Amino acid sequence: MGLSTHVLDTMHGTPAAGMEVALYTTDGTGEDARATLVRRFTLNADGRSDGPLYDNSTLKAGTYRLVFDVAGYFKARGVKLPEPNFLNRVSLDFGIAHADQHYHVPLLVSPWSYSTYRGS
Repeated sequence: MGLSTHVLDTMHGTPAAGMEVALYTTDGTGEDARATLVRRFTLNADGRSDGPLYDNSTLKAGTYRLVFDVAGYFKARGVKLPEPNFLNRVSLDFGIAHADQHYHVPLLVSPWSYSTYRGS
């Protein structure tokens, strides 16, 4: 349970191993939301963090942000990106209403598109 993430590279059909990610708590919504860095981490070979971002005992109801370094990841993979590139960082703001449930935030990403959803 708790909070987890997983990133799949849809350009190469692989997990996004090595992608840099930052997790924030946020206070408020919209452009005035204040973000506080919780941690930075690098995705493992499966495109996941090593363990939950929050476990069941530490996850709290509230608002959060995950920021994925998409351009850095694809540049490191040798993908030639235009300057400026279309996607630099993908920032996902989401809310946790029920801290007793598992919240999984997957990202499917290429240099030109992304999608997300609440996974299981």
